Amino acid sequence: MECLILDNRLQEQRRIDLARLIDRLRDMDVERRKLIAIAGAPGAGKSTFVETLRDGLNRDRPSFACVLPMDGYHFDDRVLEARGDRARKGAPHTFDVGGLEAMLERLSADNGKDIAAPVFDRSLEIARAGAQIIPGTARIILVEGNYLLLDDPVWAPLRRYFDVTVMLDVPREVLIERLVARWRGYGMDEAAVRAKLDENDLLNADLVLSRSVAAQYVVSNC
Repeated sequence: MECLILDNRLQEQRRIDLARLIDRLRDMDVERRKLIAIAGAPGAGKSTFVETLRDGLNRDRPSFACVLPMDGYHFDDRVLEARGDRARKGAPHTFDVGGLEAMLERLSADNGKDIAAPVFDRSLEIARAGAQIIPGTARIILVEGNYLLLDDPVWAPLRRYFDVTVMLDVPREVLIERLVARWRGYGMDEAAVRAKLDENDLLNADLVLSRSVAAQYVVSNC
């Protein structure tokens, strides 16, 4: 199994910074639309990183790049509660992977049509259908999520749609600091935060860190 935890030499061969990544993506031949996977553990700062990457790519060409967050494919809490999975929301089995795969196929078709896509609303803990429109003219789609490179038979079929793969590299202790700050920001007390980390978030983070296939590029995002 090829895992994210590579030896230092291979890590350095793949390492790139944000500015150089923008340049490389901007220079791609985009006559055919390109899908870029941006993966990373919970707390790796994927959303902020991808927004910055998108803005850099769009600086001279508005709507050249758009973002598709994997979190839009969370199963609804009612589904998770019925399955006994509510406490593990965010784990690989709590996503509609088939729905995400169908969206990647539509985006790859590049038929010039606008496509409505879901967006996860963290304040409501719900995925909102049709909350964004990806224009048919968009040339680069930045697909962002924890498990896009997971070495798992359910998730592996997604990889055939990605033209470029990127993994955000963040030390585990930094992930913990960010996750603690996230849940405190939502008003959780210390016991609830600790339980959230120990019983869900860190399990998911360790899975991403140990069972993701190697990406083409590794970006430090501390």
